[in-house]
Amino acid sequence: MYRVIKVLNNNGILVLDDATGQEQILLGNGVGFGHRMGERMQTLPQAKRYEMVNEKTSALTRVNGIDPVYIEAAGKIIELAEETMGVLQHDILIPMADHIAMAAARAKEQKEIPNPFKADIAALFEEEYEAAKKGCVILKKMTGIQLGEDEAGYIALHIHAGLAQENVADSLETARLVNACMSMIEESTGKKLPYSSLGYNRLMSHVRYMLARARKGERTDLDLESYARENFPKEYELAEQILRKLEQELKLEFAREETGFLAIHIRRVTGGETV
Repeated sequence: MYRVIKVLNNNGILVLDDATGQEQILLGNGVGFGHRMGERMQTLPQAKRYEMVNEKTSALTRVNGIDPVYIEAAGKIIELAEETMGVLQHDILIPMADHIAMAAARAKEQKEIPNPFKADIAALFEEEYEAAKKGCVILKKMTGIQLGEDEAGYIALHIHAGLAQENVADSLETARLVNACMSMIEESTGKKLPYSSLGYNRLMSHVRYMLARARKGERTDLDLESYARENFPKEYELAEQILRKLEQELKLEFAREETGFLAIHIRRVTGGETV
């Protein structure tokens, strides 16, 4: 059984699950129609359930400041993403809805915020970015408000956070640090990296997973340390510099073998022969 906390609109309702004691948002065609606050109701198998967990404030407090249409839109974007990427962590619903609401308000005033990491996000989180762009189309149909590709990048971070079970700040930090690594490589080598090349995308993906390993305290099974140091000393030295910078930024220590592995990827993307 559910107890109704708030009817958001005809397609959304905030409830308390008697069995678990958890607050949930139920979304779906007509799920909120005819219900009232305080009413007890049966479970709705056809509704999409979003459990409100790990939150310091009540769900009611959080949803009160958001137009329900944006909560509904966020739910549709999550469903769309799940069709191709699998299950997302559902506690991204309200943060995503809140972001979309603020982005829509800025769009109305023509004050959209540039996204300096849009290209990095699009390359790092390609599926998430494509889902986010489709999500912007959904939002346009629902509200008439058009969000640009910069905002699609930010929405992609929310999708990735739900997929990777991390917070949006970590997803944004990953994009920022990958961007910083690429800039260091370009400055050190004096070469503009080939953005659309396979080597560039492999390097970006490597740095992304390297960051994930460091955060989780994991190691890679591939140890190319000695090979890279002896055969590609310049790239190895640059890899050392990059890892020192990342360690300072993240307050984390990278495994020894990461240096050689990164040096190999740098060598590949800057045009040299590798293994």
